[in-house]
Parts: sequence; C-alpha cells; structure tokens
Amino acid sequence: MSVQKLKTKQRARRKQRVRKKVFGSPERLRLTVYRSLGHIYAQIIDDTQSRTVASASSTEKELLSVAAGKTKSEQSRSVGKLLAQRAVAANVATVVFDRNGFMYHGRVKALAEGAREGGLQF
Repeated sequence: MSVQKLKTKQRARRKQRVRKKVFGSPERLRLTVYRSLGHIYAQIIDDTQSRTVASASSTEKELLSVAAGKTKSEQSRSVGKLLAQRAVAANVATVVFDRNGFMYHGRVKALAEGAREGGLQF
C-alpha cells in the first residue's frame, strides 16, 4: 500500500472515531473542518435537519484579496473569524467542533481560535 493511501485510510478511521462521539443537535450545531493542501473549508451543520447553516473557505473572493501574502495559518484564522461572523448573524452561539480526522494542530487549530475570537463558543 502506498504511503498516501495509508494516510487517507488512517484519517478515515480517525474521522469515524470522532463522528461516533460528535453529533450536532439544534442547541449545539456541529462545526466541521476540511483541510486540503492549499485551502481550508469550514461549515456549521445542523445534523437533525441535515442542512448547512453557515460556511466559509479560503477560496472565497472576499478572503482572497485579504489573504494575499499571508501564511496558510493566518488565512485559516481569518476563515474562522468570517465563519463566526456568519454564524452569529444566523443566531448560532455554541457549536461542537468536528476536526474531521485531522490533528488539532496548525491550520485546524488556527481556524478554531479564529472562530473563538469571532464569538463562537465550543
């Protein structure tokens, strides 16, 4: 098995372990993160209705102009702040954090800290 396939399989197993424990309820929605090689994406999801309440990513036009020349961690922090602004506008105050199998480190941690700075509690 190649190294990349092994890493993908390991992340899928970690994701399953996390998702067994983390479920978004109407009182505490689920904030999920996806990290690709170049970008980061985040959504706030209501699992009972299977709908996305708010989302943000580093590929959005309003963030691309601001993020020029910044590191990926700094971009992730601004994605977290933007997501928190959109969540507060949608009357969401508390969420449960779903790291989606990624380590709580680096860009994932920066996004979480940015969301906390923006006003989300988890």
